[in-house]
Amino acid sequence: MALTATGLWAEDVVELDWPDLVPEGVTSLPPELQGLVAHKDAALASEQPHSNGVRRDWNGLTVRLSGFIIPLDYDGTGVTAFMLVPYVGACIHVPPPPANQLVLVTTERPYAAGMLFEAVTVTGMFGIASTSTQMAEVGYALSADSVVPYRGRKPTE
Repeated sequence: MALTATGLWAEDVVELDWPDLVPEGVTSLPPELQGLVAHKDAALASEQPHSNGVRRDWNGLTVRLSGFIIPLDYDGTGVTAFMLVPYVGACIHVPPPPANQLVLVTTERPYAAGMLFEAVTVTGMFGIASTSTQMAEVGYALSADSVVPYRGRKPTE
């Protein structure tokens, strides 16, 4: 059993991927968003697809999830609150994903994000959160213990 950099035992962290956040039998993106969406299509850009629910499996557990940052709040030059999204462009130039594909992340230690849509891996306490932001409805929240640049997944052994 190995201790991770965040002080948690490796077995205590649940590795999640975006499809894990969608209830069984539901596709992660509606058909109109599965493929390229023209950025000039202003009508679609403002329409968030209806969410078909959230999963409660990891509520209150420590999870690790990778995605892209949309900064919301800063402390100095570091981001203290951001939306974690599954793909570049989500919530900005194309319709936001359903609420069950958006995670509101908060961290006490500001993360020095280098750019909009930086790829990161976040580890922390995960939960269901019915939250509304100026960009979209959000289905989950994550209180981050660790935010690090995305390095890819370890190969399976």
